[in-house]
Amino acid sequence: MAKHATPLLDQLQSGPWPSFVADIKEEAERRHKNVNNVEYQIPVDVCDDLLGILELSYKDGTTHWKHGGIVGVFGYGGGVIGRYCDQPQMFPGVAHFHTVRVAQPAGMYYTTDFLKQLCDLWEMRGSGLTNMHGATGDIVLLGTTTPQLEEFYFELTHKLNNDLGGSGSNLRTPASCLGDSRCEWACYDAQELCYQMTQEYQDELHRPAFPYKFKFKFDGCPNGCVASIARSDMSFIGTWRDDIRIDQEAVAAYIGGEIQPNGGAHAGKDWGAFDIQKEVIDLCPTECMWLEDGKLKINNRECTRCMHCLNVMPRALRIGNDRGLSILVGAKAPILDGAQMGSLLVPFIKVEEPYDEIKEIIEGIWEWWMEEGKNRERLGELIKRQGLAKAIAAVGLTPVPQHVMEPRHNPYIFWKEEDVEGGWDRDIAEYRKHHQR
Repeated sequence: MAKHATPLLDQLQSGPWPSFVADIKEEAERRHKNVNNVEYQIPVDVCDDLLGILELSYKDGTTHWKHGGIVGVFGYGGGVIGRYCDQPQMFPGVAHFHTVRVAQPAGMYYTTDFLKQLCDLWEMRGSGLTNMHGATGDIVLLGTTTPQLEEFYFELTHKLNNDLGGSGSNLRTPASCLGDSRCEWACYDAQELCYQMTQEYQDELHRPAFPYKFKFKFDGCPNGCVASIARSDMSFIGTWRDDIRIDQEAVAAYIGGEIQPNGGAHAGKDWGAFDIQKEVIDLCPTECMWLEDGKLKINNRECTRCMHCLNVMPRALRIGNDRGLSILVGAKAPILDGAQMGSLLVPFIKVEEPYDEIKEIIEGIWEWWMEEGKNRERLGELIKRQGLAKAIAAVGLTPVPQHVMEPRHNPYIFWKEEDVEGGWDRDIAEYRKHHQR
């Protein structure tokens, strides 16, 4: 017998897709049966009361959750998101319902043994509900009480050899794509760079000292499988600076229908024969491709690395051999000043250990942001307020044409004194010789 009637939530189970409501009900039933004799450390009816308060929120058309800030654990200033309900007498099981972020491994590779241990730990010290994964990339463990945080954190770090994820005004948990481990398009080892930056900046992860949150994301190629260009304050996107390699025999095989386009992903769809003009050449955003005597030609100087042609004809086209990454800054969600995509900061940089050049860029941006950023102002908002030129200057780069997003957007050019011969000071008498009144 359900503890709370949930007619509105029940509607979410009526569709053809799996429902989170069904998952919560299943966990509620499992906790009550407790066939494994788990020594639950939070109320057994936590999932029942979670369903009850969600139903009330749907009925009232407003949330009944209060954000409790960051709940600290020993030696760690960020990582646990405080959450309390505003109806603790009605729903005591979720009076505290803190969300714990756990750092995910690079590329999100797990062993089943680790996942089993983590689930067992959360079953005992939390609600048993998880989210794999959050927008930042972390394993998200939903719902526990304040007294269990230290206990959980100790076991997570000492027994499972894992760490909490980032939360608060600090460096959030860096996330990467599969990179070299699985992907043929990887232009650098995204997992390794993600791991090294995570290790390098542990203090920034653990102790909030920034104006607001800061996210790293590592995309091995421009396909952007972790969407770094849209979601991270500093994104690292793999690219190449030489020519796309072309196998003309494979191009002919695609045209002749001997090889299926898109790696066979659309097999079974009756879309007719592959048309390279319609499906590849005409869709090139810079129109840098054409057919000449049955051969595919590419003006690589105009290529923007959109990846469309490579994705459609992977056996005919390959990324170049001179590989590295581009660094973009300032992407964010629409919290204060609207959503923003990343702006190009470094067009190309080689990825070579010990990554000193990349670290200099990171730390230069941080120094400027921490000095100039307002409270709760993301890097992208600071760039919008002060201009990309300030960010470029902060890391000691020289402006290049790739930095221009919109030509003639700002008609004014402000010179620095060191760029003007003789500086600002003038000999007025000498000036008047050439510019008489």
